[in-house]
Amino acid sequence: MEAPDTAAARRYRENLEARRSDVAAREGRERVLTAARLVIFVVFGILCWTSWGAHRTPLWAPVVPVVLFGALALVHEILIQERKCRQRAVLYYELGLRRLEGAWSDQGSTGERFLDPHHPYAADLDLFGSGSLFQRISVARTRAGEARLADWLLEPSPISAVRARQTAVLELRDEVDLRERLFVAGGDLSIGLHPEDLLAWSRAPVVLRAGSDHAWAWILAVLAFAGLVLWLGLGAGISPLAGAIVLQLIFRLRIQRRVQDVAHAADDAAMDLRLLSEVLAVFERRSFRSESLRRLRDSLVRSDADAASDRPASGWIKLLRREVDCLEARRNSLFAPIAFLFLWDVQFAFAIERWRERVGTRVEEWLDAVAELEALSSLAGYAFERPDDPFPELSEDATVFHGEEMLHPLVPGAVANSLELRASASTGPSLLVISGSNMSGKSTLLRTTGVLLVLALAGAPVSARRLVASRFALGASIQIHDSIQSGISHFYAEILRLRQIVELTRGEHPVLFLIDEILQGTNSHDRRVGVAAVLRSLVERGAVGMITTHDLALAEIADSLGPRARNVHFEDHLAEGRMVFDYRLRDGVVTHSNAIALMRAVGLDV
Repeated sequence: MEAPDTAAARRYRENLEARRSDVAAREGRERVLTAARLVIFVVFGILCWTSWGAHRTPLWAPVVPVVLFGALALVHEILIQERKCRQRAVLYYELGLRRLEGAWSDQGSTGERFLDPHHPYAADLDLFGSGSLFQRISVARTRAGEARLADWLLEPSPISAVRARQTAVLELRDEVDLRERLFVAGGDLSIGLHPEDLLAWSRAPVVLRAGSDHAWAWILAVLAFAGLVLWLGLGAGISPLAGAIVLQLIFRLRIQRRVQDVAHAADDAAMDLRLLSEVLAVFERRSFRSESLRRLRDSLVRSDADAASDRPASGWIKLLRREVDCLEARRNSLFAPIAFLFLWDVQFAFAIERWRERVGTRVEEWLDAVAELEALSSLAGYAFERPDDPFPELSEDATVFHGEEMLHPLVPGAVANSLELRASASTGPSLLVISGSNMSGKSTLLRTTGVLLVLALAGAPVSARRLVASRFALGASIQIHDSIQSGISHFYAEILRLRQIVELTRGEHPVLFLIDEILQGTNSHDRRVGVAAVLRSLVERGAVGMITTHDLALAEIADSLGPRARNVHFEDHLAEGRMVFDYRLRDGVVTHSNAIALMRAVGLDV
């Protein structure tokens, strides 16, 4: 399937071709540098022979190609890293086109770690997992950004917060280059940044403070340097140096355990810090118009308590990364003796602890800002790729869900339907009883309604001509499963979910419930009595919602609730031995069933 000819697809194709051309040009320059390094290596061999073998050129002549070779090697490495960044940019636009083509279910993070089987709607609406709403939306580079987006999908936010997100998403919607740089940030690192571990590290008590131990570290390093100079430079013997080393060993016995603890903890944080600093740098270089985005950016670039410092957040993290890299240099076999002699690990362990003491308390603020900005960027990318989807209207005055020409955003070729639910019986029904045959579209309508409400209360645009919604507590019973391990039958699992939905009505927000084939696991009499009682309880508590059924007897329940309930249905018909569905919602009760026709269509003798 080819991506539709939309503005988003055209922008992606143009940028993709530009990035591919850039990669090809850089690969050409890399080949030239590789050939040049080979030539220099040959020249180095010739000069070695003419200088040291034939004595026809000066002895220093081979140094020239060595210097040139090193310089070219440095330039070559820079080109390789830049080319890898452009290749990741190519991948970004390739993945974007695949999303527009509808072939995105095998790419990106599925967010399965956020799926709680006891959540009142996450599993029912396919929010997480392969082919999920989260997978379609998220382009976060950090686990913190993924977690923030998941939180927005799992918990409806206050209307004021949602409106602020809408403004921010609208501003970020066309910022394709910003999202490209976020995707490229961190190179080929997979989704990283473990916020819990990083926060624990930043908040842990400081174990090496500036004071007498730090002063002794400097004094002993200076004594070792003086002993080395006396031995090698002045011929005073090795005794001064040996004495300094003995003093260092005594000092290390007292402090080494703390140094090792600092080094180990810093090593664990180093990879996360690399990704965090690059993501932070992307946002720090931008200016924003909306208040929420400006506030987030200001939290990254403001100075710390030291008025002499104007480092942004990414600058502080780069400083720490350099200190960690210097600490790691002690492992180099050639440098290790020098590092040991000058207490290299001790010096940088103190530097790392000084960093934590100075700005460690701001790590949580940086993580929060990155999480918010990444989640907003994900919603903005989704909005850019669906330019016809409007932002919903959010109501604080009435309990209402009004959707016009609604479509499920993950179902290609879906048929649009409209519906309205209101808590006030004088302005609209609180309950829709949807009857219809199997496969006619009943459960799809429930999922569409639920997913659009989730998107609306997360701050994203929705697939509808118009959507007006209140802040609802959402409860769904669409995908209910039994459990052999837990000894729970399908019917018992369903009534547990119904109890959970009823308990939601005790909260401060009105409830919107979506129940598919309610209480289908019991006999007709008990089912009718149970369904009537549950629905009456929900409606009387101010909830609104929909149930589906292919049991026409349940359609009578709508009549017993008067104007607070309405019967609607989906139709189908048999044409040339095939069931034909139009997936259009109509008023009234369906007048026939297709179960026997479907059984005969698959070859059952009924």
